[in-house]
Amino acid sequence: MSESTLRPALITRVLPESIAAEVGFEPGDRLVAINGQPPRDLIDYQFLCADEVLELEVLDVKGKTHLVEIEKDYDDDLGLEFESALFDGLIQCNNRCPFCFIDQQPPGKRQSLYLKDDDYRLSFLYGSYLTLTNLTQKEWDRIAQMRLSPLFVSVHATEPEVRTRLLKNPRAGRLLDQLRWFQQQRLQIHAQVVVCPGINDGMHLERTLLDLAQFHQGEIPTVASAAIVPVGLTRFRPAEDELVPVTPEKAREVIAQVQPLQAKFRQQLGTTFAWLADEWFLIGREELPPESHYEDYPQLGNGVGSIRQFLKQFQTAAKQLPPRVSIPHRYTWIVGNAVEYAFQPIVQRLNQVEGLTIDLVALNSQYWGQQISVTGLITGQDILAALRGRDLGDGILLPSVMLKHDDDRFLDDLTVSDLSQAFNVPIVKVGAIEELLAVCLQERS
Repeated sequence: MSESTLRPALITRVLPESIAAEVGFEPGDRLVAINGQPPRDLIDYQFLCADEVLELEVLDVKGKTHLVEIEKDYDDDLGLEFESALFDGLIQCNNRCPFCFIDQQPPGKRQSLYLKDDDYRLSFLYGSYLTLTNLTQKEWDRIAQMRLSPLFVSVHATEPEVRTRLLKNPRAGRLLDQLRWFQQQRLQIHAQVVVCPGINDGMHLERTLLDLAQFHQGEIPTVASAAIVPVGLTRFRPAEDELVPVTPEKAREVIAQVQPLQAKFRQQLGTTFAWLADEWFLIGREELPPESHYEDYPQLGNGVGSIRQFLKQFQTAAKQLPPRVSIPHRYTWIVGNAVEYAFQPIVQRLNQVEGLTIDLVALNSQYWGQQISVTGLITGQDILAALRGRDLGDGILLPSVMLKHDDDRFLDDLTVSDLSQAFNVPIVKVGAIEELLAVCLQERS
């Protein structure tokens, strides 16, 4: 863990008509303490603010300190938003996993792209994955005391020597003992296994899934679920001879290996328990499992079932599609070529609407040096190279997953504005199905 410095929490937004707005909080104020205790992070803030009587120490934009007393109902939200969820700095990763995406990027991009977090607080708050190798005893005690569950853990392998080889950290081999600690504390995790062909696949993958399944028992299963994800490699990665990309043949091999284990888990545990990420089926050109396979989508954040969910949502929304649009229009819809086959039914159904034409352009990322690419990794440079000189119709439909959250920048730091100027057509960001259909069906003058 890097040396952390506790700073007063910078307030970036005060929700209208909230308690904080009524008291007079303003963006730029800093929260120093709650009932005399400086909050380390958003977890402390939420815990301390649950009290009915609060004394807040606040530093305003002019540097003046105020003590603000508030009486409220238990658990009422104050209505404050902060610059960061962590007020005392990020717990950074000290592993050297050769497949880490942070280390597979070119130099010279925005600094935030190179931050390697391994922070249990971000795991608890937002579902990001951590390895458990960077926790001090103080942090373990805090997890237990505050009941921070579930956490999301990058397991990769349960055999100590294999996990140590992958993480390049001698502490990585303690995983099973750590899982027993979670079991004793009655706390849960969701597990992730990134499969690197030749290292943790085959019998090692089976061993890992069987070990994890041993912790799925009792009223509060310690390992609630597991996701199996293919390794993603780029041309910028450090030279590591042992890493090879997942081929279509390898994808089909892993699917064939895991599916019998899933059947075994359903019989023994009453749940599929270990899910294959959609990428395996996309890379292997295999049919996605049915919607019922995914139960309550416990690993959706890992891309497990997201394509099936998207297709289901489209099928439901498509029932309301009109037979025609009064003013014909045509759009170019950009996606990663990994989903090209899966999205064909959507394109075919949209093109059945008279007057509407959707041209699906499925790209692999030359920027990352990939033959098969998921949509979220397509960069501005990839789009510029692929669409230059093409008739793009009335505009480009751009999946918002390609962009930085709350920003218009791609992973290569090009912006939507850069593309719009280059192509001289409107570019419309689309995320949910409702956004896609709203753009496709709007009447243009």
